[in-house]
Amino acid sequence: MTTSTGIRPDQLPAVIRGYLDAHAAHDTDAALAAFTPSAVVVDDGSTHRGAEEIRRFLSRAGAQFTYTTTLVGSERTDETHWTVTNRLEGDFPGGVVDLRYRFVLDGDRIAELVIAP
Repeated sequence: MTTSTGIRPDQLPAVIRGYLDAHAAHDTDAALAAFTPSAVVVDDGSTHRGAEEIRRFLSRAGAQFTYTTTLVGSERTDETHWTVTNRLEGDFPGGVVDLRYRFVLDGDRIAELVIAP
């Protein structure tokens, strides 16, 4: 049985912190550099595989809305599985949502990211 342990954001692996910062800054190249070449991202029911599909996802994610992001929680399940919860507030339908970013790491890169409420 695996248990999750809540952690401070500064205890997240550098690659996750770097991805979150780059994504918030809309820096597609820096965000993409956090992923393995064969990584998978699942968001809003769509699966994006490999660098080119992830690049397209990153360049379009949330572009039609204005919003702020606040990190409200983070936890470590084990050495390769981490979850970050961000609260988004903005002009999208509903106006506020907490999204869980579930990361699977492969060494010092992201192999999988699943984003869901």
